[in-house]
Amino acid sequence: MTTDTRISMASTPAVAVLEPSSPLEEAKAQLAGAVGVLGYGEGLHKLLATPRRELTVWIPLRRDDGSTEVLTGYRVQHNFSRGPAKGGLRYSPAVDLDEVRALAMWMTWKCSLLDLPYGGAKGGITIDPRGYSQAELERVTRRYTSEILPIIGPEHDIPAPDIGTDEQTMAWMMDTYSVNVGFTVPAVVTGKPVSVGGSLGRASATSKGVVTVALAALAH
Repeated sequence: MTTDTRISMASTPAVAVLEPSSPLEEAKAQLAGAVGVLGYGEGLHKLLATPRRELTVWIPLRRDDGSTEVLTGYRVQHNFSRGPAKGGLRYSPAVDLDEVRALAMWMTWKCSLLDLPYGGAKGGITIDPRGYSQAELERVTRRYTSEILPIIGPEHDIPAPDIGTDEQTMAWMMDTYSVNVGFTVPAVVTGKPVSVGGSLGRASATSKGVVTVALAALAH
C-alpha cells in the first residue's frame, strides 16, 4: 500500500518580504516619532517635514572623447531657522531627489543638536566619479556651481565635501563662485584645501567623528 503524500502550498506559512524604506521615508518616520515625544503640533510637524527650497539642474557635459551627456544635479535647502544652510555635495550613481531631501533634513538636526548656527542643506549629482577623468569632473563641478549659484553663498548655503567629492571639488566650486561675483569668497564652501583657506584636520574629521560616537555608544 502506498501513501500519496501531497504538500499544499497554501499550508506553507507566507513570509512577508519587507522592502527597505527609502532614506526620505526613514527621515520622515524619525521626525514623526520625535514630534510625538516632544508634543509638537501638526503645523510645526509639517513645517519641519518640508524643505524650504529645492533646485534641480541639468548639466550638459562634453566628454574627453567628444561625446555629450546630460547629468542631473540637486540642491535642497531644508531649514534656515538657525542661520545659513550647511551640507555636503555628493557624487554617486545612487543620488536622487528623495535621498538629497532626507540628507538635508538630517543636516538640520545635526546642526541643531550641536547648537551650531546653521540650518540643513544637501546637494548631489547622479554620477559615478570613478568613470570620469579629472578634467571631466572639473567641468561637471563648475557647471553645477554656476547653476546653483543664485541660491548659495556664505550667508545663504555653504556646501562641503561628501561621498565622491573632496577638497579639489570644493576648490573648483569656490573659484567658480568667486569668478562670478567678481572677488574671492573663501567662505562659500568648507572642506577646501588649506592653501586657499581650508581647515587643518578636515580630511580626517569624519572618521574621527565616527570613532568618537562609537566609543561613546560603547561606554553606555
